[in-house]
Amino acid sequence: MSAISEPTATAPVRPPFIARLIATGGGIGYVPFAPGTWGSLEGALIYWLLLRDNGLSSVTLYYARGGTTAGPLFFLVLSVTAAISGFGLWAADVVARDTKIKDPQFVVIDEISGQMITFLAAFSAANWKYLLVGFILFRAFDIWKPFPARRAESLPGGWGIMADDWIAGVYAGMGLWLARLAGL
Repeated sequence: MSAISEPTATAPVRPPFIARLIATGGGIGYVPFAPGTWGSLEGALIYWLLLRDNGLSSVTLYYARGGTTAGPLFFLVLSVTAAISGFGLWAADVVARDTKIKDPQFVVIDEISGQMITFLAAFSAANWKYLLVGFILFRAFDIWKPFPARRAESLPGGWGIMADDWIAGVYAGMGLWLARLAGL
């Protein structure tokens, strides 16, 4: 006589802890109001932390301390931004698949990444004026989603979550660059 086992209730599968931790920016995405704005602030804070104690006022592509090549600080910020973007792409994809939500509001790694791209694209100084203007420009472009950002949202999985913010970051970076040229 064979024993028939009772069906067991299983807990819903949760995405790996590390994916959710990355996707939410260390939990900041769970703030109940304006999580995208908080994610952008986190991106600005990371940028500021990378530059604040380095003795340089800006990330300069070609002229670091009078040199003619990209400085190590530029590569540091570029590497951190690329890592946040790459791990964020993976984490956003994992969380979106698990929740079956195309772009969960609590996923803010896209805003963190896009905000960092804003400052990197403008080779921006880490002083309060550039941080504030870059933050405002990024939030405006992230909400407005000019071409092709809105189209990028239709990409599958993590790509659709991240790419529109990367594009908004490039637009905001160009705006910040123009503000710098205008004397900000």
